[in-house]
Amino acid sequence: MEAVIRVVDALKSFRETRLSTLRTPAEFFDIHRISRPADLNTAVSRLTYNTRYFSGNYTLVVAALAVYSIIASPLLLLSLIFLFGGFAVINRFEEVYGQFVTQKTLYTGLFVVGIPLLWFSSPFMTLFWLIGASACLILTHACLIEPGVESEYANIEGAV
Repeated sequence: MEAVIRVVDALKSFRETRLSTLRTPAEFFDIHRISRPADLNTAVSRLTYNTRYFSGNYTLVVAALAVYSIIASPLLLLSLIFLFGGFAVINRFEEVYGQFVTQKTLYTGLFVVGIPLLWFSSPFMTLFWLIGASACLILTHACLIEPGVESEYANIEGAV
């Protein structure tokens, strides 16, 4: 029960910190603000501003890509369900077919089956795909979207 309360508190704090900066889809997908940066300095300044300004939206992009990558790989999804389900179920069993079995034995059996299953599902390929796809989308969006007028005033407020 204590773990559930900690998870709920962590989700609330995540929602308050990260998702409070969530911008509207109209602002995030504003095609009128797309332009090619003039030089590298402009691209870097856009990148630094937009990654802070759209951080909530970029978090959702990464989360959506992570969900897609897990669903698109059925063996990875099966192995994750098997491992996490095994962890949840092991704590509830004390007897299996009328014989007392220790948790150590159950965890050993879970790992003997689960780790090779997880290895064949190529989680590292999925992780590197997620990193590459997220970086490509986020960097492209952050460099191509012109900062709004409020970005000019943000520099003035910081100087005062």
